[in-house]
Amino acid sequence: MTILKEQTKTKGHVVRHRWQKELLTFLLVFGPGLIVMEADNDAGAVSTYTQAGAQYGTHLLWVLLLLLPITYFVQEMVARLGIATGQGHAAMIYRRFGKWWGFFSLMDLLIVNFLTIVTEFAAIALAWEKMGVSPYIAVPVFAIGLIVLVVTGHYLRWERPTIVLCLLDSIWLIVAMLCHPVSKQVVHDSIVPNIPPGGLTSNLVFLVIALVGTTIAPWQLFFQQSCVADKRLRFSDLKWERLDTFLGACFTIIVAGCMMLAGDAAYRHHINYTDPAQMAVALGPIIGPFVKYAILLLMCNAAVLGATAVSLSSAWAFGEVKGWKHTLNATFKEAPGFYSIYAICVLLAAGIVLIPGAPLQLIIISVQVLAGIMLPAAIVFLQLLLNDRELLGEEFTNKPWNNWINWIIIILLFALSFILAAQVIAPNLFPASS
Repeated sequence: MTILKEQTKTKGHVVRHRWQKELLTFLLVFGPGLIVMEADNDAGAVSTYTQAGAQYGTHLLWVLLLLLPITYFVQEMVARLGIATGQGHAAMIYRRFGKWWGFFSLMDLLIVNFLTIVTEFAAIALAWEKMGVSPYIAVPVFAIGLIVLVVTGHYLRWERPTIVLCLLDSIWLIVAMLCHPVSKQVVHDSIVPNIPPGGLTSNLVFLVIALVGTTIAPWQLFFQQSCVADKRLRFSDLKWERLDTFLGACFTIIVAGCMMLAGDAAYRHHINYTDPAQMAVALGPIIGPFVKYAILLLMCNAAVLGATAVSLSSAWAFGEVKGWKHTLNATFKEAPGFYSIYAICVLLAAGIVLIPGAPLQLIIISVQVLAGIMLPAAIVFLQLLLNDRELLGEEFTNKPWNNWINWIIIILLFALSFILAAQVIAPNLFPASS
């Protein structure tokens, strides 16, 4: 029975026309694709995209357009696997590849996820400090709010407000318009690949790789598959989940482009960029207080989305492997292990941010390296699972054209991840810009 039939039977809805049925089905399925995409526009993404604009103006917008099909193809595989198996990604790796590879993928995920959550709370602390609120007040309040958001005992009570938070990112479009970008330049740089003035430097290569890394993250694979399984989507829902994922990818890339245009405003006004919060404060007197406070609050929104999604991906994965009840449709009493892992991730990350002199920059660098190492391996697991006919049957396994595209993506990600890790570990390995 599909999600539409289950909910219309429960609530007594009468669907009289085909288009009404299809619209209602899409609205009921809608959510996992948007959330997994937009939550990846987290605090680290805000920093990366605005830095790209602040350093190179609009010259790297074309990179985002190239990333659109890549993000969709990767997450479409995840959605297809989740619907076909009804299980999360961590459980499938353990089942098909054994305990060693399962343990390896789970530990990598948990470590990278935890460090990522630390960076989310670091962004919350930084943004609210610029607005005159002590981190010792802002961080605990947000940590408690994130736990309350999840511990509701009902999937939709978490999903609906999270979708609202995702859609709030549309305010980035207003910020971009108020920054008055040069329209012709934006269009040209979005569709025509070009090298910024100064040529191909190590700094440019590093930033391009960072754009790729922040647009596709390992936790997304685990999150969406578990989310689809928890929402109990069925085969008949697949086309709508594909549409959900595609719309989410488009929305995410548009928002990312707007972040880059905000950075472009700093570039055009010759503002020395340090971080998004500093940029927001510097743009305030030039463009207006709305842009200042909008960027700071959107940083917090991005951090909240990232923290809840990343923490949930850890809780789902750990619960799947341990055999615990792991669903948002259970109360804390029914699934104490699942909710405890989520709460521990949130509270420990918030606590680390509040430690005076905590090595946050070292943590951020570690996240970049570990995520870069883990992502290609995670996608290889995904690719192999999607070619398992015993598991999925002929209908849902990858087609030959899927495999060609996916292996090209995997090879590119391996190459880029290697360069990223090498650049971070040995900054002098590549020639510096002249």
